[in-house]
Amino acid sequence: MGQALYVNSCDLHVARNNEEHHTKEISSKRLIVRRGQPFTITLHIRPMVRGFLRVLKKVTLVAQTGKQPSKTNRTEVTFPITSQGNPKWWTAVVEDRDFQSWTISVTAPADAIIGHYSLLLQVSRSTQYPLGHFTLLFNPWGREDAVFLENEAQRREYLLNQDGLIYLGTADCIQPQPWDFGQFEINVIDLSLRLLEVDKEVDQWSNPVHVTRVLGALLNDRKERSILTTSKTQDSGDVRFLYKRRGSLPILWHWLTGQGRQVPDGQAWVLAAVICSVLRSLGIPTRVITIFDSAQDTKGALTVNEYYDKDGLQTGEDQGSRIWIFQVSTECWMARPDLSPGYGGWQIVDTSLHKEGRANVLVTCNLVPVRAIKEGALELSPVVPTLFASLNASCAVWMKGRDGTVVRADACPKYVGNNISTKGVGGDRCEDITQNYKYHEGSSQKRELLEKVWKERDEAGKVNELSLSPETWGPLHMHLYSSSSMPLDGDFELAVKIFNHTSEEKTVELVIGIQAMDYNGVTSTQLYKKKLLLTFQDNEVRTISTSFSSSNFLQSPPENSILRLTAVATHTDPDISYFAQQDIAICKPQLTIEVPEMVRLYEPVIASIYVQNKLNSPMEDCVITAFGRGLIYRERSYRLGSVQPGNSLYCQIQFTPTHAGLQRLTVEVDCNMFQNLTGYKSINVVMPVSPA
Repeated sequence: MGQALYVNSCDLHVARNNEEHHTKEISSKRLIVRRGQPFTITLHIRPMVRGFLRVLKKVTLVAQTGKQPSKTNRTEVTFPITSQGNPKWWTAVVEDRDFQSWTISVTAPADAIIGHYSLLLQVSRSTQYPLGHFTLLFNPWGREDAVFLENEAQRREYLLNQDGLIYLGTADCIQPQPWDFGQFEINVIDLSLRLLEVDKEVDQWSNPVHVTRVLGALLNDRKERSILTTSKTQDSGDVRFLYKRRGSLPILWHWLTGQGRQVPDGQAWVLAAVICSVLRSLGIPTRVITIFDSAQDTKGALTVNEYYDKDGLQTGEDQGSRIWIFQVSTECWMARPDLSPGYGGWQIVDTSLHKEGRANVLVTCNLVPVRAIKEGALELSPVVPTLFASLNASCAVWMKGRDGTVVRADACPKYVGNNISTKGVGGDRCEDITQNYKYHEGSSQKRELLEKVWKERDEAGKVNELSLSPETWGPLHMHLYSSSSMPLDGDFELAVKIFNHTSEEKTVELVIGIQAMDYNGVTSTQLYKKKLLLTFQDNEVRTISTSFSSSNFLQSPPENSILRLTAVATHTDPDISYFAQQDIAICKPQLTIEVPEMVRLYEPVIASIYVQNKLNSPMEDCVITAFGRGLIYRERSYRLGSVQPGNSLYCQIQFTPTHAGLQRLTVEVDCNMFQNLTGYKSINVVMPVSPA
């Protein structure tokens, strides 16, 4: 009877299944489902089956994935069609039937291997009917899945939201950068699974810890091999193209195929965004975080030494560790049954071990519980000491004299691991999650934890650094005050306040300097330097104030740089240098987007775009680019003429929304004076009014 059974067709019910499995945004034509959750198929068969139970006992379903499916590694599974299911294994349950069709509910177990699958109906040892293909993903909605996330709002933000914000700038001036994660672009799932095929441990693809480590390592490897020449060696015609930072898909495509947008090393932070896109596409809740003032390459040391000369410029001394102005990383959510209880939840994806060798790329990514970093659980992973130090180290400033001697400077404490930020759930606000990573500066919990960590490192023989107090005190004291940002089209204020605490007159050489810095804490170029010789009477307090604009600089700051203000005060009795610094962000002109907050589906919308030129020079070669999924089909670019000082760039664009829901319109302006001036506006697209 089984051999006489034929399948005319199989309806995979793609629309309904994808709707129920939260994958409808990925595809309306391909079946994409999540493990641990049933999906429905309907078999249309011939001839008419009358001995249903007898036939049912002779047929089974077969699911296969991978290049060489095997029952040994669970990439090929055979399971019966029954009236009852087994929640620990693949199940197929008949929901409805008649003489010519069977409607079957199929469920993959919550620990099934993810990937592209073929589904077949086996009616005899030699006869199989292909029923179709489906893609199986992790399931944050399934309580038995290792990536289960309880909160629905968080699931929608950390899995379903494609419109992200990544925070750049400085701790005192956090600047949101709109980002298109694009995890539901069909290419992202296919590229992600194709990349995963490099790993031969297919039986481990059911484990999100393993999958995340493999993909993190492979993406870092592709990033390292795909870094192209920096903009400094490019001709001017390439610079705009080089610095576009709109989303993950073009970058991922370039890393895996050698085509697409280029990524210079000054934007290596995009690795975190691409990892986020890939993990979200496979069903792992993920978010991008930014740590401001992050101590890097410390090897677990709790002191970072910074060396400056008498002009306030960083020297080449001890470049092993450095405080980055910001560092962007990726967090993902999952259970950790491989660790002690309590270490599930948010994990930070750490690819730093990649630098220690490429013998085996697949083991160069660690997944570290955020809780372990906060608690200083050094024994949990080899990288916990490094991550703990990146957030809790003390900074010691050393001055190199003109005779080559190096002495410790009197400097105010410089804290690391500040304002750890991520996009808030369900909106565009910035959420501070510093408390997840560290105890508050100056708290008793932090003091006790640091003492514990110092003791553990000392007992392990790993302390090779001086336990330095965060500051020293001399007869003078100095503070640097400044605005947190400098408008590209305006001024910023600077004040140095010096206290002479002695009853003696002091002669002081004060050097004020401004350097352009890359976000990784490396000096790009010196922009300004001024020396003053000052005499202070006994117990005198004096403030030296001034204002700056870009016209004071020796040259224009490089694109995407941050300004570092330094003040060095030196006197010879005794020979002590006083040091202060502050990092300030460069703010481009304000881009204004005027568009209704609520529009109707399929009805034309007009958006007005303004940028006022407050610079002293004309804005030439202006190009406006607008894009937005569900709003504009492909990106549109508009070339405009010059905008004279005092005038405004103005443009109107018309578009017709094609997708309902909350969408984001992003506008970018480029010209000869600046690049990547970006603005965004959230628009709620509602259904059109039905005719009466």
